[in-house]
Amino acid sequence: MDKVAIVTGGAKGIGLGSAQRLLEDGASVIVFDIDEKAIASAKELFANYGDRFSGVKVDIASDAQVKKAVNEVGNKHGHINYLVNSAGIQTYGTAEDTTEELWDRTFGVNVKAMYLTSKYAIPFMRKAKGGSIVNISSVQALSNQTNVLAYASSKGAVNALTRAIAVDYAPEQIRCNAVLPGCVDTPMIRATAESFAGDRSAEDFLHEWGLTHPIGRMATIHEIGQLVGFLCSDKSSFITGSSYVIDGGMTSQLPNKLA
Repeated sequence: MDKVAIVTGGAKGIGLGSAQRLLEDGASVIVFDIDEKAIASAKELFANYGDRFSGVKVDIASDAQVKKAVNEVGNKHGHINYLVNSAGIQTYGTAEDTTEELWDRTFGVNVKAMYLTSKYAIPFMRKAKGGSIVNISSVQALSNQTNVLAYASSKGAVNALTRAIAVDYAPEQIRCNAVLPGCVDTPMIRATAESFAGDRSAEDFLHEWGLTHPIGRMATIHEIGQLVGFLCSDKSSFITGSSYVIDGGMTSQLPNKLA
């Protein structure tokens, strides 16, 4: 049986790295993304994979759009093996200055979308006699910087959602795990650097953020993609309901140093 994967937010960032890994592993990959230009760019990047790669414009916070897109994939191929929920937005604000609209939008993209894609993909995984869902969370589900109330809360919810799906569907061999990256060199983090660098250059700002990881740098999208590929593969067949931190040691390190 040919492997079929859906990757949300798969036209750039961690989603793109994950899509590439799954393509390299032989799967047919369909990315759902809101950015049509990024989809076109990804199609050029992966042109050598032919019809094993395709992209669809989808608002993943829309029940109707997600249902239609997932059903089209499932009906075309007869089954779905992998779902990588990578799409997400970074938002900022405290409890006082986060608006209700911002809170709802953050949870709509970061949490509701993962519920929707899972809801419609799981019946097609059942047809494949099993499957793997990988949800991209964040180390901010565990510990936070300041000014990220909605974002950090949404990532905590992703971890709980992951566990709930895992225990509900384990008897059917449908697994669900979360990946919690530290800082990753993506368009999203570069946009953050442009906004918050102040008098520093964006590159200097990103370099400083990289140094907060004991390994001395940020991750690449391909390093995260390697873990995603492993969690989709049969090599992880006994792993479900787990949250994997991949942060270069950042959350293991106390801020106070002896030298």
